[in-house]
This record gives sequence, structure tokens and C-alpha cells, in this order.
Amino acid sequence: MALITDYLVQGGQMLLILLLAPLLTGWIRTLKAQLLRRRGPSPLQPYRDLLKLLRKDVVLADSASWLFRVAPYLIFAAIWVAAALVPTFASGLPFNWAADLIAIVALLGTARFFLALAGLDTGTSFGGIGASREMMIASLAEPAMLMIVFTLSLLAGTTELSAVARFMLNADVGLRVSLALALLALVMVAIAENARVPVDNPATHLELTMVHEAMVLEYSGRHLALIELAASLKLLLYLSLLGCIFAPWGMTTAGEDLTAYLTGVAAYLAKLGLGGFLLALFETRIAKMRVFRVDQFLGMALMLGLLGALLLFVSRSL
Repeated sequence: MALITDYLVQGGQMLLILLLAPLLTGWIRTLKAQLLRRRGPSPLQPYRDLLKLLRKDVVLADSASWLFRVAPYLIFAAIWVAAALVPTFASGLPFNWAADLIAIVALLGTARFFLALAGLDTGTSFGGIGASREMMIASLAEPAMLMIVFTLSLLAGTTELSAVARFMLNADVGLRVSLALALLALVMVAIAENARVPVDNPATHLELTMVHEAMVLEYSGRHLALIELAASLKLLLYLSLLGCIFAPWGMTTAGEDLTAYLTGVAAYLAKLGLGGFLLALFETRIAKMRVFRVDQFLGMALMLGLLGALLLFVSRSL
């Protein structure tokens, strides 16, 4: 009976992140509009947009191949699986053995690969520009992410997220400079991976600045709905990672009663709300940088991750 309950909770977590992803995107858009003294859309607007896209017919370019049709489903599946593996309100669930940081990085890289191929498939100039920029960002973001994973694995002794969360809840961890550097590096990687300001502006369609939007200009209907939902899931994934690793407070464990699960859900919602507010505040206080400066931004994230790992080596050798 306990195993069935754990599987139900695991399924509930997968459904929860799927339902919360558009709400998180709408929450950030509403906050940004209010911070700029505009009324802005409702936080529920992304749900309406997705339903509208699902009702529309798909328009395909004559030059599109089978890959262009299949890519949205592969992208959505890879990102949803990666987001579902991250412990949100409970740890120790049946699928947590697969919640490995390296596996999540691999799933995100797979989704990025198919998105870039889809951008190149139709042969448009915008798709090619967006795909080339996406691969440029990925070539710098993935090494930085792996250095963050290496730092955490050295500290916690594992790359499994449930074990990392339990380790971070230990009072003996204390304040570490290496953790602060890894946190800052992960925030920078999350901004770049989600095409947020200052790396990219998700609200623009200017050909000289856009990265993600350039690759999906040819999509419509349910295909575009899947890609937009996958982008929202990716943003929620990174906020969940930050909460799971660096702020695991309020997270319960498998086998607890309903009250403990509801407390964990409430804590998770509070973390998402705070993360969305901080992101909206950051984006309204900073300007977008030039594309040719993105390598410096991500290079700094890579160096921060490397410094965090080196500090752990030095502190253990003393």
C-alpha cells in the first residue's frame, strides 16, 4: 500500500509541474508589467494562449521534413521528464533514483539539440541564426553546468538530487564560499539557458537580438503550444533545481502523511513565487547585453564553478 501511495505522489508531482509551468510564466510577466507601472496580462494568460494554439491547425513549410514535425514532441518529452525528476515537495519517491544531475543535463542537451535541428530544417535565415546562437550559448553553458555538478558532487559525495537535498539540510554544512560560487554560477546558467534578460529578451522578435524565438518562428498550432509549454517547463525546472539544492527547506520525504505532503507543496509554491519575483525584479533593473558579450557572461559562470571546485580541493588538503 505504501508503494502505491509513493507512485501516486510521484504521478502527482509530474502533473503538478506540468500545471504550474504556465502559471509561473504568467506570474513573471504580470510582475514585470507591474514593476514597469503597466497593468499587464493576467497570470492565467499563458493557459489561454496554449488553449488557443491547440485549437488552431498546423501550418507546415513545403521544405519541412519529418524532423520538423517530430521535434516538438521530443523536446517537450525530454524537458518534462527532466523537470519531473527534480524533487519538488518530496524526496525519496520511486523515480528519485534517476534524479541525477548528469542525467538532467543530458536530457536538456537532447532537447536543445532537436530544437536547433528544427530551426535549421526549414532552411530560413532566422532559423539558422537562432540555431547557431543557441549552440554557441550551449557550448559555454554546458561546461559551466558540469562544473557546478562537479562541485556539488565533491561536497555531497553524490549527484543524486534527493541525497544532495538531504545533505544540504544537514546543520554541519554551514556557510561555504564554494556553495556561494556554485549558486551564482547556476543562476547565470539558468538565465542563459532560458533565454532571459540580459542574454536574450523573451518578449522581442527583433532578428538582430532573438535566439529562442528565431528557431520557432515557423511553428504554429499544437506544435508551437508544445514548444511554449516546454520553455515554461524549463524555467520551472531551473527554479526547482535552485530550490532543491540551495533551499531544500520544507521538503518532506516519501511515506509521510497527507499533512506533510501539503506542507511540502506549500513550501514549493512559496519558493517558485519568490524565484519568479526575483527574476522579474532582476529583468526590470538590467538591460539586455549584446550577443557578442554572452561568451563573457557564461565564461564568468564557468570560472565561478571552477573556483568553487578548486576551493573544495584546497580546503580538504589543509
